[in-house]
Amino acid sequence: MNPHPRMTFLSPDELARIRRAARVARIMDTALRIPGTGIRFGADSVLGLVPGIGDIAGSLIGLYIINEARRLGVDSAKLAKMAINLGIDAASGSIPLVGDLFDVYFKSHRRNVAIILDHFGVTPEDLR
Repeated sequence: MNPHPRMTFLSPDELARIRRAARVARIMDTALRIPGTGIRFGADSVLGLVPGIGDIAGSLIGLYIINEARRLGVDSAKLAKMAINLGIDAASGSIPLVGDLFDVYFKSHRRNVAIILDHFGVTPEDLR
């Protein structure tokens, strides 16, 4: 018996799109680790250091993930939650330095990919 019955309904293309979104989220939120700590951060935190442009770039990448979720058929309530996550990230990013530190802990892209995975009953291990 398949522990994730909804996953069996994903086409190879849909699974590849979910994998791509997960890779983007990893790059944006957790690609790097501060040695000797469990603290991980990604391109979103680094981009946020560039005034104005960096936060916009991070938000555009977040919109890509939300659009992929929409194209995959994630329901509107979950898409709204994803938009709220991205909005929180974008709003906090407008606060110099504090917003960049917030990015290290909030990780909106990973949160949004987790919503996609949950919707389809996919685990991170299934994406390997």
